[in-house]
Formats: sequence, C-alpha cells, structure tokens
Amino acid sequence: MIKLLIVEDSLTVRGYLKYIFSKDPDISIIGVVQNGKEAVEFVRKHKVDVISMDIDMPIMNGLQATKVIMSENPVPIIIVTSSRNAKNDKTAMEGLAAGALSVIQKPFGIGHKMEPKRTANMLRMIKTLSKVKVITRKFTTHKILDKKPIEKPSIGGHQIIPSHLKLRNRKYVAIGISSGGPQVLAKIFSNITEKFPYPILVVQHITKGFMGTMVAWLNEILEIKVKIASHKEVLQPGYVYFAPDNYNMGVKSNMVCLSKCLAGERICPSVKHLFESLAMNAGSKTIAMILTGMGSDGSAEIKKLKDAGALTIAQDEESSLVHGMPGEAIKLGGVDYVLNTKNITELLNEIETKKLG
Repeated sequence: MIKLLIVEDSLTVRGYLKYIFSKDPDISIIGVVQNGKEAVEFVRKHKVDVISMDIDMPIMNGLQATKVIMSENPVPIIIVTSSRNAKNDKTAMEGLAAGALSVIQKPFGIGHKMEPKRTANMLRMIKTLSKVKVITRKFTTHKILDKKPIEKPSIGGHQIIPSHLKLRNRKYVAIGISSGGPQVLAKIFSNITEKFPYPILVVQHITKGFMGTMVAWLNEILEIKVKIASHKEVLQPGYVYFAPDNYNMGVKSNMVCLSKCLAGERICPSVKHLFESLAMNAGSKTIAMILTGMGSDGSAEIKKLKDAGALTIAQDEESSLVHGMPGEAIKLGGVDYVLNTKNITELLNEIETKKLG
C-alpha cells in the first residue's frame, strides 16, 4: 500500500484530490495538510512513500518545503500546480531542481472532457514515482551554478577520455533525459557558453505545457543559449535545442526535423527518435548522452549510435535521480563511458575550451 501525503491549501482542491486518490485500492492517504510547514513536520513524524505538493501556499510554499524535506527526510515529491500560472510554473522548475521528481497540473474537475486522462496520469505517476529511491539534497546560501575551476575529467587519477581523438571532428551533442532532468541539465550546462562548438539537442520528458517554462528558467541561469527547436531551422553551435511538446525531433542536413506525435504513441517526444535519426544521418559525428530518467527510452538506440561511430556516455547510478534509462543503456552495451554529473560538466567544458569541433 502506497502511503501518500497531500499538501494543498485550497479546501476544494484538497477534497477533490482526496476523492481521486481514495478510489485507488493501492493508495492510502495517511495525511492531508495545508502548507509546507505542516508537510515538513508531518514527514518528520511519519513514514511517507510519496507527496503530492502544491506550490503556492501560505507560511511555507512548496519550493521551500521541498528543499527542507529533501535535505532532512527525502521522499519522492510530485509538484501539483495550478494550470497556466507563470509564477507557479517557474517555482515548480526550481522545485524540480531541488529534487522533486515531476510536475503536473492540478485536475480540471468533474465533468471536464480531459479529466479522466489527467486523473489517470496523476494516479499512474503517484504509483510509479513512489517506488523511486531518492537521495538527500544539500542546499547552501551560495548560488548552485557558481562557476568553479575546471579540471580534466578523472576517476582515481586517470583521465576518463584518454585522448582528444574521440572528441575531435564531432558535430552534435545529443542528450536523452527524463526524471531529475532540469537539475542535471542546469548543472552540466553551467560552465559552457555560446562559444560551445556544437549544437546540443535534448529530448527531456516533462509534463506537457511545462517545456516553455523550463527553457525560460534555463535561459535565466545559464550563459549558453537555450530554445525550443523549430522545424527546418539550421542548427547553430552554441545553442541548446529542446524537442517541443507533441513532436519528435530528428536531424538531417544540419537541420531540425520535427514530426507530429502519432496517435497512441506512448512516449513523445522520444529519445529513441532523436538517436535513431542521428545514427542514420550523423553517427560518427555525434556525442550521445543518456542521463537520469525512468524507463528505457533511447537505451537500445544509443547502441545503434555507438555502432555507427558515435561517442556514447551514460550517467552513473550514484549521481542519477533515477537510473532507469542510463542503467538499461549500460546493460545493453551501448555506452563507451559511465560518468557522473561532475565528469560530464568537465567534459563539456573541455570541448569548449579546446575548441574540438
């Protein structure tokens, strides 16, 4: 039985969330509180498997509560925010950076034509993410993305990439990432700028409607330029391109190729589509990374990229919030190197400073 804590200041929404979750026999609502302070105190006293966390609350908001909980008694947290509130969406992104696993919009309400789909998605997410083993996060008063001197990537004193040969003559960096993505992307892009010699293409699994907010948030805290990709635009070095909602992203003739998601397509945008496109059109010119995330999207396709001559990298288990996607890629023999976020950050900086394009 999944032990759920609901954190929500609206009496109406609290009642509706209780109604939704109580109908599922696998979920037990062990607490309902009205603000972040009460949530922190509840978690200190009770064993909780997963938290449904509102953002905009009095006394202590959802972001503040997430930081305290993840630093004291880490629990899988799903941020549930009011739809199309720009301020709340930005705070939700900061919540993901603080260790929350996902962000979703609040239910529409009984009678709305999209309500069954949104409710089913919410229940599925609660059940799936309640099983994730989260780690303790530490927060300081310093900016998370303060620049620090960069050293060569190393493990045990040995350089991870033995020479620049594997980095030279590349043309693209491709990244597939899911749960825990915003925090990891903010970290690994923190020391590169518009002088980075390659375009970076990213497929990030995130709830529909939040892609624009995430890109805006990254643009605020990073020096490299970040944007949502457009069909047939020419790829430029020094830009990070995200696949948009409802479209798969590929590459052909140094241009973005977007294709509308097919009806019934389970994952879209998919890492699979991006990696297959690059394996077909630019395999030997690609550096491909599969990072933190649940499931296996892209895990088989990164092996195709490796076989086509790409340099392939998976995030290690210790630094991954969820090691599903990279773990599967490693099992399938699809990666050349297994690196932590520090190593990946250093590697990207190495590419920029050595101008290896």
